[in-house]
Amino acid sequence: MSVASGTATELVHRIFDLQRVLRCIVSTSVAREAKVGFALQGVLRFIGEGESRATHLASRLGVSPPVLSRHIAELEELGLVVRRPDPADGRAQLVALSEEGIAQLHEFEDHRSARLRDYLAEWSEEDALEAGRVIEKLTDSLTRSIRDQHSFRAKAAGSPTLIDTTEEATSLGKANA
Repeated sequence: MSVASGTATELVHRIFDLQRVLRCIVSTSVAREAKVGFALQGVLRFIGEGESRATHLASRLGVSPPVLSRHIAELEELGLVVRRPDPADGRAQLVALSEEGIAQLHEFEDHRSARLRDYLAEWSEEDALEAGRVIEKLTDSLTRSIRDQHSFRAKAAGSPTLIDTTEEATSLGKANA
């Protein structure tokens, strides 16, 4: 099964259009109304999935460890995350949401959900569910392709490859959807 070139081009255009619209929405409302910027809200969402090592979070978010470290430090300063030594490896740290972080994450999600419901007022529940399924499928396909490409390049360069379970790849896809 393959997608025709013209269809792929049209899909790329639709993705760019969606990205542009989402950027406009974020810049005009969501990020300005919150104490925490949009990028940090995304980090909070990943941390909210459960306590994890910072290196694992950086990999899942697709950012370098130093970038994530700065985000975590800022979130920690705001009282939204806590760190503790990893009992399995004292050199590593586990990151989790604080009670305030959990409350803030719920507030962000409630606000975003209410906004999206307003934006999609003319949609049926079935339309929204179908869009969710298609976005999840697209995200999963792109995630697998990126991981396969990274693995191929690492092997070609003689580097060790990242070992990701299907569950981790699936959770990455769902988190980005």
